[in-house]
Amino acid sequence: MGPGPSNPYPEVMQALARPVVGHLDPDFLALLDETCDRLRSVFRTANSLTLPVSGTGSAGMETAFVNLVGPGDVVVVGVNGLFGERMCDVADRCGAEVTRVDAASGEAIDPDSLVRAHPTPKIIAVVHAETSTGVRNDVEPLGPAKGDALLLVDCVTSLGGIPVDADAWGIDVAYSGTQKCLGVPPGLAPLTVSDRARARLVRRPRSWYLDLGMLADYMEAGSGRRYHHTVPVPMILALHAGLGVLLEEGLDASWARHGECGRQLQEGLEKLGFELLAQDGHRLPELTTVWVPDAVLPREMTESAVRAQLLDRYGIEIGGGLGPHAGRAWRIGCMGHTARPRNVTLLLGALGEVLGR
Repeated sequence: MGPGPSNPYPEVMQALARPVVGHLDPDFLALLDETCDRLRSVFRTANSLTLPVSGTGSAGMETAFVNLVGPGDVVVVGVNGLFGERMCDVADRCGAEVTRVDAASGEAIDPDSLVRAHPTPKIIAVVHAETSTGVRNDVEPLGPAKGDALLLVDCVTSLGGIPVDADAWGIDVAYSGTQKCLGVPPGLAPLTVSDRARARLVRRPRSWYLDLGMLADYMEAGSGRRYHHTVPVPMILALHAGLGVLLEEGLDASWARHGECGRQLQEGLEKLGFELLAQDGHRLPELTTVWVPDAVLPREMTESAVRAQLLDRYGIEIGGGLGPHAGRAWRIGCMGHTARPRNVTLLLGALGEVLGR
């Protein structure tokens, strides 16, 4: 129950046990096409260029930036946590003129501030679900207001757990990760690119491995399948299975399940004396952050000692705080197959025992 990876769905583990075939095997290519179709359904998009990038969510972020950003391009980035900071770092490495829009830790970014930050940016970028603080940033208002800019969204911790509607919200590029609400081990970064963004791709990006033009020549249906790299076949089998579980449950049902588990967890933590970190109205159900006051901890126990006891005695992992929150906050995940009321009940009971409540 940390901030990721989550527990995989059983069907995903079964898929990982299947025989490994070649990355150009006809049966595998048919499954790859179906995986991309399933990704379109989960992103809620008709984008032809929708595919799993070989690498974790950070590879999805880098793919998005290196294919769209060149020297001197203006990129507006919303920053209210670690992953907004990383967007700035990657854009800067591409030579962009980065314009930051900051919000205080635990608070959501004002969409109007992003739109007003620069008159003619090439990209407006924001993290939908900021994993370091448990905050949901509003994306939907940005689409109608983006003007000529491309809207780039980090959906690593949101896809499958809370509503994401790429086409209806006017998202031009979105990337995610398999290890959060999709219930698949880490290793792939689902990515979708609109036709509008595709027309503005960098002609020759600095990364050969993440070149979307070359990746499309291999992965896109009807492309002729020009060999690019050996994709992680077992991981794509696993993603295919995880997306199948999610779509069989239904996106609305999955969002409701994550929402209910998040509500139960947050209410239970407050009853134990913890204070929720994220701004009310913008709290992620799938990733809960809490301050850990000294008054809540048993005498002479640190927050890390409590987490260690949860892991050693009960087999429950929760995450510590990042950056300025290290040693002061926890990050608790209810994502994918882990998002079950029984897991919330087990954690709250175990935590109560460790704290002597």
